[in-house]
Amino acid sequence: MSLLKTVSTRVAHSYARTFAAASQQQIRTHATTVSDNSKSSRLEELRNKLKTEEGNLEEFVSTGFEKMTHTEALELRETVVPGTKVKTTKLKQPRLPEWLKTEIPTGKNFGKIKKDLRGLKLHTVCEEARCPNIGDCWGGGEHQTATATIMLMGDECTRGCRFCSVKTNRAPKALDPHEPEHTAEAISRWGLDYVVLTSVDRDDLADGGSNHFAETIRKIKQKAPQMLVECLTGDFGGNLEGVATVAVSGLDVYAHNIETVEALTPFVRDRRAGFRQSLRVLQHVKEVNPDMITKTSIMLGCGETDEEVQQTLEELRKIDVDCVTLGQYMRPTKRHMKVHEYVTPEKFKHWETKGMEMGFKYVASGPLVRSSYKAGEFYIGNILKGRKGLPLSTLPESTRATTIADKTL
Repeated sequence: MSLLKTVSTRVAHSYARTFAAASQQQIRTHATTVSDNSKSSRLEELRNKLKTEEGNLEEFVSTGFEKMTHTEALELRETVVPGTKVKTTKLKQPRLPEWLKTEIPTGKNFGKIKKDLRGLKLHTVCEEARCPNIGDCWGGGEHQTATATIMLMGDECTRGCRFCSVKTNRAPKALDPHEPEHTAEAISRWGLDYVVLTSVDRDDLADGGSNHFAETIRKIKQKAPQMLVECLTGDFGGNLEGVATVAVSGLDVYAHNIETVEALTPFVRDRRAGFRQSLRVLQHVKEVNPDMITKTSIMLGCGETDEEVQQTLEELRKIDVDCVTLGQYMRPTKRHMKVHEYVTPEKFKHWETKGMEMGFKYVASGPLVRSSYKAGEFYIGNILKGRKGLPLSTLPESTRATTIADKTL
């Protein structure tokens, strides 16, 4: 009897819940129906209103052109002129011309330098930036003098420029306190007379890494006082104290690249970099150390005009920059900014001649020229030796460039 009562009670409760759920479902269904009717009537009102308005949807939507990303929008071959219908097309990647093709790097010197770098956990911009001249520089080439540009402070940059293949990281690894000593040791093994130091940008450090730069220079000069040292630095976030720290540390050439013309700077470089900020860095070096040779580099083929290149060279002369290099922008990967055009060797020769006429002490201009390249180091080395009264080096006629290094300085 007790069991029967329990079963009856559970059945009653189950029936009550089922009835309640069904009632609720009916209410929800009814509410939904009312809501749908309301939406339909409002949609009809909106349609009727649009019919009475002037204009049509074609004024607000694309007329068939494929939608582009913000990156592709910066790479247009043509732009839309207000009031005129101009078809806008995406920039196609031009084919690599013969004068830009280089051989695969090999050779005894190449292997030795690479082994030394890995053994001491050092990095080079030659590798990280995928420089096309790495085989010639590391292998010695016709100069029979191997050259490598050491990249300090790791291989991860806190900035992300659209042309650069160096890895990006907001929080890179901590600085290696032994790097200055290891760098000086490696360079002394190679027996060089000219070395280039550069670095990634380290906006995560209070001083931008300027003291690390200065310590490395001092270590090199202790081990090899006769060695000429060039430093290619960043802008240290606009901190001129960092610029001064490096400028008075004992180096011989201070380089900082403006990379491109002012109009293209926001589209080519990281947003934290600036054309005027870079000019200020180069200017401050001269203010701190008037005898210091200053140097910068410009990439061509990014979409700049001849007038913009001319204006850029004029701006550099205003602040007494001594040396400038101009080279072809080469797209490192498909994730990077496209090449707008491959500038001809004749055009590069034009800028070399123009730069020397403007008063630069040295101008290297060519498709494969980079800010740190063996021929450039040769000529700038002669400028420094001339100032110190040392014998000047000689170079085969086939590799001579426009320079005043052989003149009295």
